[in-house]
Amino acid sequence: MLEQRPLGRTGRSISAIGLGCVTFGREIDEESSLHILDYALEKGITFLDTAEAYGGGQSRAYRKNTLGVDDTREVTGELSSSERIMGRWMRERGTRKAVTICSKVSTGGKPENIARALSASLERLGVDYVDVYKMHSPDPKTPIDETLDALNREVKAGRIRAIGGSNYSAAQLQESLDCSAKRGYARFEIIQPPYSLALPEAQDDQFPICHREKIAVTPYSPLGAGFLSGKYTPDKTRLGTGTRFDIVPAHADIYFSDRNFRIVEQLRAKAAALGIPMVQLALAWAMSHPDVTAALVGARTEAHINNALAAFEMRLDPKLRAEMSAWN
Repeated sequence: MLEQRPLGRTGRSISAIGLGCVTFGREIDEESSLHILDYALEKGITFLDTAEAYGGGQSRAYRKNTLGVDDTREVTGELSSSERIMGRWMRERGTRKAVTICSKVSTGGKPENIARALSASLERLGVDYVDVYKMHSPDPKTPIDETLDALNREVKAGRIRAIGGSNYSAAQLQESLDCSAKRGYARFEIIQPPYSLALPEAQDDQFPICHREKIAVTPYSPLGAGFLSGKYTPDKTRLGTGTRFDIVPAHADIYFSDRNFRIVEQLRAKAAALGIPMVQLALAWAMSHPDVTAALVGARTEAHINNALAAFEMRLDPKLRAEMSAWN
């Protein structure tokens, strides 16, 4: 069974690898998504991360209205929302009690919106509560007091077990903790920053406060949205049809830099010398930081899950990790 690690101060735990379910209904169809869920659970991955904005279906409106992105591929009949796919899987397989479900509100932190979004997510998932509910990103238009008050009410109502935030800076996280302490609200027990060799800033920004406050860290994009697979070139006109960068071209603005392409080549050389896939080595680097609770890994195939499991089992040598951290 995969190692279980503390979910903040809740007394509960989550698997040391989480399955990022953003691919469901967007990059893979429902049949493939159900197979990935089956395989992940078989391998002991029980922490499942989704959001109201993931997949097709209702997420298409979110992408168009909130992100200004419209993709006609998402309106084909075969695509559905990530949450609906997961809900059907739990109902058909009877797996609700075997997994920890994390979803997120992607459309803002106003109290009325949190109540609406949570109700919609629970309906799509077919559950009475979610184990973890996060703000998908900070909402600068809504005072954190109002957001936390709304989340706290949902915790008291039993529709949420623990709350957290994704894409929060250390300063924003500290603000939320201070507000919770002052008002007696449930506090953030978990955060979800991007973290990889290509985007390592979280280890100096968010990780120290999480270590001090015993907050779970579940970083996403440990492969830099696939950038660290080594399949991309600096030419942004050749992103590859169906890849993460093709679906969300803005990723290129985040990861495409001279520094990161140098890191890819160093990663390629080191992986070749060790005789392992470069994605496995990159994953092992992200997973092996002592403050990482569970790295979130997206998967379209069994091989993606196997790479993550192999990376975790490497227990990356600290000297090798330090060498990789020094690449520039």
